[in-house]
Amino acid sequence: MESTIGLYKTELIKPRRPWRTLSEVELATAEWADWYNYRRLHGEIGHIPPVEYEANYYLTAQKPQVTVTT
Repeated sequence: MESTIGLYKTELIKPRRPWRTLSEVELATAEWADWYNYRRLHGEIGHIPPVEYEANYYLTAQKPQVTVTT
């Protein structure tokens, strides 16, 4: 989590200073979080966005078998 916060500050907060309103920061943060999770290509997971990797994981993950004993 600390590295994510560091990236957030380095990529968004510091370069766009000075911020005039809290609303500016909130909107920019929402846009950055959307990019970070949905559009950023991550090299360690096959150059796909994290949300796509997670969806693929859940599609292929083993589902627990339910056993009924009587």
